[in-house]
Amino acid sequence: MDAALLFARLLLAAVFVVAGVAKLADREGSRRAVADFGVPVALAAPLGILLPLAELAVAATLIPTSTAFWGAVGALVLVLLFVAGIGANLARGRRPDCHCFGQLHSSPAGWSTLARNGVLAAVAALVVWRGLEGEVGPSVIAWIGALSTVQLLILAGGPVVLALLAVQWFFLFGVLRQNGRLLARLTAVEERLAAAGLAPSENGAHRTSGLPIGSPAPAFALQDLGGEEVTLDGLRARGKPVMLMFTDPSCEPCMELLPDVGRWQQQYAGKLTIALVGRGTIAENSAEASEHGVENVLLQEDWEVADAYEVDATPGAVVVSPEGIIGSPVAQGPDEVEALLAQAVGERAQLPLLHSTAGHAAHEETEPAGPKVGEPAPEIRLQDLERKHVSLEDFRGEEVLVLFCSPGCGFCQEMMPDIKEWEAAPPDGAPRLLVVSDESVEENKAMGFGSPVVLDDTYAVWDAFDVGGTPSAVLVDAEGRIASEMVIGSGAVIELFRSGRTAA
Repeated sequence: MDAALLFARLLLAAVFVVAGVAKLADREGSRRAVADFGVPVALAAPLGILLPLAELAVAATLIPTSTAFWGAVGALVLVLLFVAGIGANLARGRRPDCHCFGQLHSSPAGWSTLARNGVLAAVAALVVWRGLEGEVGPSVIAWIGALSTVQLLILAGGPVVLALLAVQWFFLFGVLRQNGRLLARLTAVEERLAAAGLAPSENGAHRTSGLPIGSPAPAFALQDLGGEEVTLDGLRARGKPVMLMFTDPSCEPCMELLPDVGRWQQQYAGKLTIALVGRGTIAENSAEASEHGVENVLLQEDWEVADAYEVDATPGAVVVSPEGIIGSPVAQGPDEVEALLAQAVGERAQLPLLHSTAGHAAHEETEPAGPKVGEPAPEIRLQDLERKHVSLEDFRGEEVLVLFCSPGCGFCQEMMPDIKEWEAAPPDGAPRLLVVSDESVEENKAMGFGSPVVLDDTYAVWDAFDVGGTPSAVLVDAEGRIASEMVIGSGAVIELFRSGRTAA
């Protein structure tokens, strides 16, 4: 048992040392990971530093026998916090990047991550349990002193070999990551060529789930909860875009969205038709729908309609134009569905939007809390992609359109051809463009803006302008005052680009 306890302490110490050092070496990634798990943005930066420091402190206290018990308690508390955070996000259908070991190993949290932390919790619990009885294993120094010369050589050589393997793996990871970026850029080029008719998309262009934007929407005829047949043509006959939302009665995040869906159907009835495409029996779907006032609940026999639209997860949603054309990529998960809704209706009213990839939470409120038209614009002083400071003051004397976007925002990527066309030949008297973005320098350079791009890593500027999602844009006049309402959604942003006024 003594040997097992010592091994457990050393294992935990090694894990926490590697995790702590790796996180400190990538503080920006650690901050982003903390925010992605739902921690308020204001707390993400300090927690991104305090968490790895706590891991290193736990590792240090696990080694001496005098503090090993408290080190095990600290390890158990940290691991249980990780388990709770991962479990809560998985229950909501979210899989944020765990960033558990910094750039050494970072992947979306899943059941394997939960299982790994469960094993570590069991190891820590063993040391705590035996520590309550005064047994935490032998001293590391005493244990080493009892080893033979051969055992000491093996003990000394083992870490060296492991370190060399770790260095080799680290460089291999860097090469693979760089290749991944190159492949992503090549894929984007192939897709643009295919869209322009210069290369067939089936010859290698990668496409995410969902039908291509602009392709015809598959027709369907399904029964609603009352037994009446409802067709896509019938939904489109109202002359408004149709948002098809794919759900399942056994999907907990789907059920949690139903109160919002009932509210959205009433609030945006004049702008958008929302229809739920579910599966299962009428009884399984009618109770929850009736409770929350959800209408247009249609039932597919299996997954035939979801398969036709290439939707492979619930909740998922896609917008169909009044002309029967696919008008959006597939949104997957509650956050993306809410963002798609906001983009489809072109406004932000009372929508608890989340910024696309960085975990920047918007504020749920009945009216914008940012600066009003005519008020001075909040200060912008950030570094551009060349690490030079750019300020809104630099544009004084010129009208400027401030665009908030992100490389990870699909809607932002979709409107890039329009923006580049506008940048190449701006109309007479058109405003200058200033892009406020997030993520890495490399990812923003890949987007290909010709205008200045500044990075707001802390989202201080986003908060000052009260940005509710991406893409968003606002006009600032030559005197530095707000000249338009903040608009959200690619359609409204492009309209603001072209007209120089708030889109209707």
